[in-house]
Amino acid sequence: MDLTGAVWRKSTRSDNGGSTCVEVATNLRDVVGVRDSKDRQGPSLGFAPADWAGFVRAVRSGRFADRW
Repeated sequence: MDLTGAVWRKSTRSDNGGSTCVEVATNLRDVVGVRDSKDRQGPSLGFAPADWAGFVRAVRSGRFADRW
């Protein structure tokens, strides 16, 4: 997984000024990167863009609301 050139962003809804949040890089063609905002040099996860889009749709629809 090559995250060279990733532009990381975090949610505007993150708490503690963003210290307890994940960052997402969606600017790359073949991978969506996800990392811990507190450990930017640590490991990152990579997802296929279609899989990430499906996850985001499920979250927005409330599919996981009862699991938090």
